[in-house]
Formats: sequence, C-alpha cells, structure tokens
Amino acid sequence: MAASATAAPGRRGDLRNYVLVTGAYWVETLADGATRMLVLFYFYELGYSAFTIASLFIFYEIFGIITNLVGGWLAARFGLRTTLYAGLGTQVFATAMVGLAPEAWLVVSYVMVSQAFSGIAKDLTKMSSKSAVKLVVPEGDEGSLYRWVAVLTGSKNALKGVGFFLGAAMLTIAGFQTSMLILSGSVLTTLIAVSSLMRGHLGRPDAKAKFKQMFSNDRAINVLAAARIFLFASRDVWFVVGLPVYLETVLGWSFLASGGFLAIWVIGYGIVQAVVPRFVRRRGAAGGGEPEGRTATWLAFVLAFFPAAIAIGLTLGVDPTVTIVVGLIAFGVIFAANSAVHSYLILAYSEHDKATMNVGFYYMANAAGRLAGTVLSGLLYEWGSLEACLWASAAFVVAAALLSLLLPRSSPSPAGPTSGNAKEPVAGAA
Repeated sequence: MAASATAAPGRRGDLRNYVLVTGAYWVETLADGATRMLVLFYFYELGYSAFTIASLFIFYEIFGIITNLVGGWLAARFGLRTTLYAGLGTQVFATAMVGLAPEAWLVVSYVMVSQAFSGIAKDLTKMSSKSAVKLVVPEGDEGSLYRWVAVLTGSKNALKGVGFFLGAAMLTIAGFQTSMLILSGSVLTTLIAVSSLMRGHLGRPDAKAKFKQMFSNDRAINVLAAARIFLFASRDVWFVVGLPVYLETVLGWSFLASGGFLAIWVIGYGIVQAVVPRFVRRRGAAGGGEPEGRTATWLAFVLAFFPAAIAIGLTLGVDPTVTIVVGLIAFGVIFAANSAVHSYLILAYSEHDKATMNVGFYYMANAAGRLAGTVLSGLLYEWGSLEACLWASAAFVVAAALLSLLLPRSSPSPAGPTSGNAKEPVAGAA
C-alpha cells in the first residue's frame, strides 16, 4: 500500500474503487476455481473420458479469448465499472443455470454453454482488476507497479487454489447442483455490495475508443502476448485434465485428495507470485532493477527442464507420487515467477490511456494458450498418458523462451518499451 501514500489526490477515489474491484475479483476467483473442480469431478464420476471432460472447458476458453478482445474495448469506452458488473452478473447466471436445471439437462452440451458464460465472467472481472492497478500507481513508479501486480496476481491464484479445494469438498458434502447454487448466491451478494459502494467509473471512459485499437501495433506487447500463449499452454496441457485424471486412475487418489493437491499447488503458486519482486530482479543492474526481456527468457529456459525431467522419471519407473509432487512443486515456483514477470511487463509496456486495451489483448493471448492446453490435455492423455502431456509442456516452454529473446533488453519506461524498434509491428503476432 506504499504507493497509495504518494498517489495524486485525484486518484484517491480510484484507490477506493480498486479495493472494491479486487475484493469482487477474489470472490469471483473462488467461485471460478470451485466451479472448475465441481464440473471436472462430477463428469469424471459419471464415467466420461479424458477428452470429453476436456471438451467441457473448450467454450470456457474460446469465450475467454473473445471476452478479452471485446472487453478491453468496452472497458476503455464505458469504464471498468461496467465490465466488472457485467462479469459478476454473468457468473451469477452461469452457476445458477446449472444449479437450477433439471437433472436431465446436465449433459455435456448444456454444461459447455454454462462454462462459456463462466469464461466470459472470469475474464471480464480479471481484466477490470488488472487494469485498475495502472490507475492507482503513480506514473514512473515502476517498482510499486511491479509489487502491486505481483500481489494481485499472487492472491488471485492462491484463492483459485482454495476454490479448487472448496469445489472438491462441496461436491463430496453438498452435491453438484446445490454447490452451484451456493456459489451463485455468493457472487450475487458480492455484486450487490460492490454496486452499492462503488463511486464513479474507475478510470475515465473514452467514448472515442475504437475497436481496431485492440490489436496492438507495439512490437514488445505483441511478442509478450505470443510468449504468453505458449507459457500458459505449457501449464494447462497437463494441469486441466491429464493430472487430475492420472491422480484418480493411476495413483488411486480420492476426489478430495486430488482437489486438495491441485489446490495446494495453485495456492503455493500464488504465494510465489506475490513475493517474487523480492527475488526476481534484472540481472546486471546495480542493486538490482525491475525485470525486462532477459528476465522472462532465462526463467522460461529454466522452467523447460522440469516437465521434461518429470516425464523421464515416470518413463524410467521412478516412484510416480514422489516424481509428480516434487517435480510439479518445482515447476510451479519457476512458472509463478515467469508469469509474474509477464504480468508486470504488460502494464509497464502500456501507456496509461491504453492500459485496458493492452491488458485485454494480452489476456486474449493468455486465453488462447489455455484453450490449446485444454484441448491437448485430453487428447494427449488418451494417446500417451501424462508423459505425453509433460513432453508437450516442455516444448511449449521452450517456444515461450525463444519468443522472449525478442523482448526489449532494457527496463520498460513509464510510457512504454525503451527499445528503438518497440513500435514496429510484428507480422502475424496479434
């Protein structure tokens, strides 16, 4: 909160609203994580295949891509408050449509549609919260921006992990549809509270914002978005379906144990993201410095080692429980640091008045990576079990590292990248 003390007086209202946005984002994150586990384990219990379970989340990711693309423009044009309310309201509808449906309706196609609405809700709320950081941190204070982004992103992921455990526990205790109704009620309560307390638009709406401006012509942002696609595909290609099914079918873990492990992994991942500014600094700078392109590059190359090592360990017959638990904890630490650096760079590269559009574009790439990882998680698991998923993960991380080599090799300035060619478009990158 150190940044708030130096913020301009005109931003105090933004700071108040930012606290409300963040609280709403935390509730949405809990509901989103719980819904993911409820859907996954409910359909696994019904006997569906790994690929069918993965298909349940395809619309979630596809509409996440669309939402980030359109949502960034809507936020710029109408204000972040509008996108926040829309996100929370959509999540209320998505969970209620499952909780209130006749049991005969709970088939793959119906739940896919509900997951589409959940994807829209999650990304509208996330984009609103992440963009709000830029409004309350003074221009030029890149150290505070890095810390605030890391804390927000880390807390979100920690709460998503809590949501995973909550979903697994709720399925065991309350059942599928009752749990969905509980989640719907909690998000509705949050929406009512936030709409009653929030003042203003949270940022200045720009009625002249054009949709075509969503597609960045900034070279650094385009390269970062491309690297983000591969980074998040590297996680979800084993995390979404392959690992939960492996824990259930091969290791014989219960729903609660599997959900608990996934929860602990994501909570730990979130904690690392929150504290990463203390440890990840720019190499070669006197006294350290804020991260830049080289930071993202070396973290990605280190990260690629771990999924490959886990796959080799499983192939050689090393104890699978030890191999997976230890390997994925190490993967999570480095992945969290890499993701936190990305989240800082997108805001540091963005001009103040273009933050919402750039964040929307960036998280569109994020959703594209999750979509690829989700589909491949089911396909590769059926083809070659968890080992195939892990080899794909290693390949994706290497691709992210190679793309990161193209990022600027100097710390971003408050107005954007400092590289001489930062404004040159990258063909096809958008």
